[in-house]
This record gives sequence, structure tokens and C-alpha cells, in this order.
Amino acid sequence: MAKTKVNPKDPSTVPKFVTALKKPSVAKPKPHPDYPSNSYFEIVMKESLHRFHRDFPLTKIWGYDGLYPGPTIEARKDKTIYVKYVNRLPKKHFLPVDRSLHGVGDSPEVRSVVHVHGAHVDWESDGHPEAWYTQNYEYTGPKFRRKVHKYTNHQPAATLWYHDHTMAMTRLNVYAGLTGFYLIRDALEDRLNLPKGDYEYPLLIQDKSFNEDGSLFYPDRPPENAPFPIPAPFIPTIVPFFNGDFMVVNGKVWPYLDVEPRKYRFRILNGSNGSTYRIQLDNGAPFHLIGTDGGFLTAPVEVPSIDLMPAERVDVIVDFSKFKKENIKLINALLDETDPKRDIMLFRVIKPLKGEDTSEIPAKLAESMDLHEHHAQTVRKLPLSVGTDQYGRIMMMLDNKMFHEPCTEKPALDSIEIWEFINATPIPHPIHIHLIQFQILDRRPFNVDVYQNSNGEILEFTGDPEPPLNFEKGWKDTVRAPSGMVTRVIMHWKEHAGNYIWHCHLLEHEDHDMMRPIKVVDAVSAHHPQEHDKSQRH
Repeated sequence: MAKTKVNPKDPSTVPKFVTALKKPSVAKPKPHPDYPSNSYFEIVMKESLHRFHRDFPLTKIWGYDGLYPGPTIEARKDKTIYVKYVNRLPKKHFLPVDRSLHGVGDSPEVRSVVHVHGAHVDWESDGHPEAWYTQNYEYTGPKFRRKVHKYTNHQPAATLWYHDHTMAMTRLNVYAGLTGFYLIRDALEDRLNLPKGDYEYPLLIQDKSFNEDGSLFYPDRPPENAPFPIPAPFIPTIVPFFNGDFMVVNGKVWPYLDVEPRKYRFRILNGSNGSTYRIQLDNGAPFHLIGTDGGFLTAPVEVPSIDLMPAERVDVIVDFSKFKKENIKLINALLDETDPKRDIMLFRVIKPLKGEDTSEIPAKLAESMDLHEHHAQTVRKLPLSVGTDQYGRIMMMLDNKMFHEPCTEKPALDSIEIWEFINATPIPHPIHIHLIQFQILDRRPFNVDVYQNSNGEILEFTGDPEPPLNFEKGWKDTVRAPSGMVTRVIMHWKEHAGNYIWHCHLLEHEDHDMMRPIKVVDAVSAHHPQEHDKSQRH
């Protein structure tokens, strides 16, 4: 039988599970006279070639240190590190740039700034989208303040990640490869006796499409078969969503990982532009969930599957001890068996056990530090709505405002707030708030028609509040806000004042203005901001 020729554009011709999964390398500190020993890192953003699949030619990517994913930054709680991200990217982008978006037309085409997603950090090191810079800092954005980012790591052990966050360019720069893990470890984690070393893997899940020559494909106009007509007033124009044709884990298309029959720890990140996954093991084995976006749960939770929208992370233990010689697929259970993207990767339990597995799934993890509703000084009602831009293109909006309109979210330092996301759009959105980790209070269905017909004046609930799902009860920095529901989260604004942002983490939405500023104000200079917030309009 003739062997099918592999065509990177056509998933049906590409063999699965023939490319080994790789663990990203770990960033190494560099000596620097101005910084304490082992605290300074330099990471260079540059173009390079990457092999996505055994049978693909080399593909042009942009990577941190030229790698995709970038090197993992490992930090310790309360130990400050300094990172200089050096921009050596070309002057021209290799993906289609829409010059009509906010701040693109009158700025250099290639700009970058790095955000450590989930980090508790001073705003000048937060990777504000307007803090971008070009090669050699020839041009810098209006919020650019520092060349070296300072991370105090004053927060519990957690799986964070770093990625490009340039105004209106994030979707292209992240898709090009500018993403990596940032892991904080602490004394609690050291004591817990979790699987570690060779038995701990970060897994970055993304979806990509390719051209026939193996180069990355990203659309320059909306799909013709979209469920509703979307105007393309010019080409290239931003698309309302992107879903790739292939599943990619740690930079490899449908990889396999050979494991021993023992416990492994996986830190799983949905780093996709727009795709949601319901991750599940196809043999029905459970995940032992030990952490969410912001760190450890109080106790492990056994779950059969986990839903992850873009930017959400989970920390899980999988016990392969009963599955010797078996192949187990990690799948996306949201898709049916005819869809090639249902398969994510393969675990082959074929390695001999190197020694007794003494790691544990602890009965207790972190101490409970819950926030309580009655402590909240401020409740903000924040609609998610659909609008159109000046070219007639659909755009999703936060609080019916564009990014450049004056800041309305001004939490006071050391205040506790509840934010209510009222999603009147037809789709769910992953909402990310910079600086803080929050807890999900509940979600409650409401009558969208009544809400819209009253211009947001009447919020009529149609059911009882639903508690967070069992895989999202811990600390979070990104929350799924489903269509037709009010999603409530509670957070404590502490330690840092200044300019932050909140946005949808569907990258095409974020780049098309579904992002708003936050100004955390020091209580000394704040004139009782709570008074007008209690009754803030819908």
C-alpha cells in the first residue's frame, strides 16, 4: 500500500504519536554586577526554526531564547528575581498584521512586552500592553518604564506563565511562539512529597494550523463558512476567533510521552488563542487535582475531566501504576471521535519502574485563606456585550467601553471587591484580571432579552446561583464567564498600586479592544472611591 505523503496543511495525512514530547529547558541566571548572585536572567526574543513534527520541515517561529516554548523560569517564594527580555525580533512580522487596531497603525510593526500571567507584581514590571518596546528600545510605548522586570514572588507556589502582551498584537506574537512557563516554588511544596524531577512535567497545550510548506498559518480574514457574515473591510483584517487544525503540546504536534507505572505531576496550561478543552484520559483514569491558577487547593480533588479556557491552568497528579504496558490518550472530550483534534497526546506506560515510587497524593495541601462576601466594600457590575467597530466588524466589549476610554475600575489598596461579569454575548469568555488571584463565588442565569431590552437596567435572574465547579474552587486569575450568566468573583487588592488591566483572554477579542484599564489607588490619595461604586450603573 502506498504511503500517504505528509501534508502539514491536512491533518488526515499526519501520523499521530510519532514525535516525542519534550520538557522545556530551565532558564539559568547570569552574573550581573548590579544584582544579587543567581537573581538576574536575560531572555532574548528572536526568530528561529522549530520542528513541530517528525515528518514536518523546520518552521519559522518567534521564541524566548529562540525556543518554543520558551525556557521555564523557576522562582522561589519571596526571593526576588530580575529578568531582562531582550528584543531581537525582526522589524517585519511574518503573520498578517491588521493596522486598523488600537495603537497599531501609528506604531512600529514589531513590538514586544512580556507579562507574567498570574504574578503579584509592581505595575511597571507587569507587562502593561502599552509598555512595549522595539529592538534596542529605539521606540517605546507610553507606559514603558523599565528594561529589567522585577519579580518579588511574594505569593504561594503556583503554575504561572509568561507571554507577549503587546497592545493589539498579542494574538500574533503568542501564536508565533512567544510563551513559556513561570513556576514559583515554596516551603510547603518542598514538604508535600509530590512527584518531582523526571516525574513532573509542565504541559503547554495550543492549537496551530500550517501551510503545505510547514510554515505557520494564521488567517488574514474571517472564514467564509462563519455562522454569521463578518465583513472584511480590508485584508489583512482581524478574525473574531481562531481554532487551529492540530493539537500541539510543548511545541510538538500530537506527541507521545513514555512514562513509568507510577505517579506523575502535570502542570497543564491552555495557551491557545481561542480554543477551549475538556481534558480527560481516555481510559477513565482520574486526575488528582492539587492546584489551580494561583496555587494549591486545601485538599486534592479527584476529577474525571477538567474544562480549560485559554490561560487557565491546573496542577494534577496522574497515577499510572495500574496501567503497565498500556497506551492512554489525553483527549479533548468536547469533540467527537471523528475530529482529529479530539486527541491531544499519548502516554505510553512502557518504561520500567526505576525504583519504588515514594511520592504521595497528600490528604492536605494548603491552609484555607478564603475571602468572605461580607468583607467586600465594593460590588462592580460589569457587562460583557457585543458591539461593532467603525468598519462594521463585530467586537466584544467590557462595560460597553473601548480600551482608551477613561478608567472606571479604581480599587483602593487593601480593599476587598466583588466583580460581577454579566455576559450578554452569545459565547463564554475567559476573563483575566491582572495583579490579583480571586475566588469564584457563583454563577447565576439571567434573562438576556429583558436585560438587553432595558439597556442593562433590569437584571432578572432565571435560576439559583451555581457554585464553582469542583476543578475551579481554588485561587484563580482567569474565570470562565458563560453566556447568559452573571459570574461573581471576589478579590483582595493588596501591596501594589498603579496601572493594571483586565481583559478577555480569547486573544482575538483582547486585541480588538476587549480590554480595560484598572488603576489601583493608594487609600491615602483615594477620595472614598467606594461611595459611587456600590451603585455603579449596569
